[in-house]
Parts: sequence; C-alpha cells; structure tokens
Amino acid sequence: MNTPDLSVDRVVKHFADHRAVDDLSFSVERGSFFSILGPSGCGKTTLLRMIAGFTAPDSGDILIGGQSMQRVAPNRRPVNMVFQQLALFPMMSVGENVAFGLARRGVGQAERKRRANAMLDRVGLSGAAGKRVDELSGGQRQRVAIARSLVLEPTLLLLDEPLGALDLKLREHMKIELKQLQAAFGTTFVYITHDQSEALVLSDHVAVMNHGRFEQGGSPQELYYEPATAFVAGFVGANNRIAGRVTRDDGELAELVTADGWRVQARKSGAMAQGDAVVAFVRPEVATLEREAQRLPDAHARFSGEVQSLLFDGANSAVLLSVEDSRFEFRVALPQTGRLADLKVGERVYFSFDPERAICFAGSGGAAVDHG
Repeated sequence: MNTPDLSVDRVVKHFADHRAVDDLSFSVERGSFFSILGPSGCGKTTLLRMIAGFTAPDSGDILIGGQSMQRVAPNRRPVNMVFQQLALFPMMSVGENVAFGLARRGVGQAERKRRANAMLDRVGLSGAAGKRVDELSGGQRQRVAIARSLVLEPTLLLLDEPLGALDLKLREHMKIELKQLQAAFGTTFVYITHDQSEALVLSDHVAVMNHGRFEQGGSPQELYYEPATAFVAGFVGANNRIAGRVTRDDGELAELVTADGWRVQARKSGAMAQGDAVVAFVRPEVATLEREAQRLPDAHARFSGEVQSLLFDGANSAVLLSVEDSRFEFRVALPQTGRLADLKVGERVYFSFDPERAICFAGSGGAAVDHG
C-alpha cells in the first residue's frame, strides 16, 4: 500500500483558551485533490499553516511522504503554498516569478529559465515569460502563482482560498482549470475553502470542518446525498431546515411537527423517540411543484403554499413558498425546462417530496440554510 502524501496524527493547537484544532487525525492519498471545507473560524487555516510549518502544533505529529515534520522548518518541507493574494513580485517578469524558488535553491540561470518556460507551457501561458505581472488577467496571474509552486516539484501543494479574490465568472472558470491542472500534474493538492461549491466541484475527497474537528469526510457525492450530521446537511448545498418534535416513529421514517403545526416525514439518521427534538433537511431539488394538487405523486404527502419570492438564476432558479397554515418558508427548485417560469408572487401552488429523500437528525443543531 502506498504511503499517504500527508498524515495528520492527533494534532492539537490552542490559542489561549480557544482550541483551534482539536485532536485531529486524517490522511491524504498520493495524487488526490483533498479539500477542507468549513465556515470562518473553524480552524482550517490554522491546520494548513501547521502543515506548511508556519505554526507549530501543541501536540501530535504531521508526516509528509511518510516523514515526520517535527522541527522541520517551512523552507525545508516538500510543500508549497498558494495564497488568496498570490504574492507575485510586480518588479519581476512572469518568467522570473516562476523561476524565483529555483534561483533560491541555487539552480543555474539557463536551467531555471528552461524549467520556468516549460512550466508556463504546461499551465497554458506559453510565450508569457517576458510579460509583466500587471499585464496579465486575474486568471493568468492565478496560473503563474500555481506554476511558481509546481516548478519546485512539491509533494504537496497547499491552497488557501486561492479563488476568493476573483470575480464570480472568473472563479467558475478557474475551478475547472484547477481541477484539470491537478489531474495533469498528479501533484497532491490540499485546498481549504468556505465555499461548498468549490469543494464539491474540485475535490476527490472533502472533509467538513467545524470547531476544530472533521464532522465528516468523503466524496462530494457522499457528503451531499448522505450527510452524517445536521451540521453537514445544513452546510453542504442548499437545504430547507425544518425543526420540530417527533410525533410518530414509522420504522425508517419519523413524522415530526413544527412549532406552528406543519407535519412532515423524513428518513431517520440515528435513534430518536416520540417527543424528541429533531431537525429535518429537504433539498430544494427533491420537491415537486405544481399548480394543481392532483398532478403531484399520489404516494407523497401534499402541501400547499403561497409564492413569496421568485429566485431566478437560470438552471438554478427556485421559488420561495410560505407553507399554508404555517409561518415556514420552503424553497423549491423550478424545473430546468422553464415550466412554471411564469409563476407570480402571491399565487397559490402545491408541492410534495419523497420522505426517503429528506433526512432527520436528533437535536436542534445544524448550520442555517442559505436560501440565497
């Protein structure tokens, strides 16, 4: 079995009374794209800085390529880091930026020029070596920063929210470019972000971090379709969060009622009993929306609601409903065919969802749903 490129073994880091990283252990396989996803303050940047060697753990060990990094300085680790602000040198040409690390290692001028040009070719910037950094677009500068790191042939490339400073359209484009670059080079990428779309699109494996620990790790599909905790269900992807108490146990399903009397069913995750406080999550795309109740599936409970807002976003368009006889707001994805695109605010509609595709957790926790 291949040695993982990164192993983190029971790492702890405190800042005064705050435990930023809490007894964390995980490994990253060679050649994979591994993302750490979590809200601001969850400990992900602290973790990345410990891997890079800029911050020392209070206890535990970090191994890169099977070798312990205890007392190994940042410049001695087989690691390079790409920051959100990129930190390119404006007084240097693009080629000089890419070759900077090679020069510091004592590589001769002709060889570092050859290797820098070859790396620029591989990231799609052939002929750009003589340009100034300020002549490049944001996406091109991003590729220069990655080329500067990859030319040193690190075991790990660490990326600290590298797309955060880009505009939305360029960020979407760079997601695809990053994924393709990682696949082409085969270098292990460890990427941190608070943007769940970035993590899902880019990664082979994602770990969701909260309060210094990993709540769940798995493929993007596993996190999205089979969240292990209420926090993961609420943080990964858009979700309707329905809090209530169990009124009936139907084997694999639980019926719950909200404080204002709305009754729904959802698949149970873990043990729960009648009267327990629970929270259910229903993704907008699993609900069916119709103008006539009889057009909904017969096997599922039917609900009615009034259109409160129309959220147009092309293929991601949705409608926000006020559930009848309830104060609950429920988001439903609109059909991508454009059917029902003519809905109006105030219109009465009907919806249903398969309770097997909703998921229910004991307790009242979970990340707040983002309806935006």
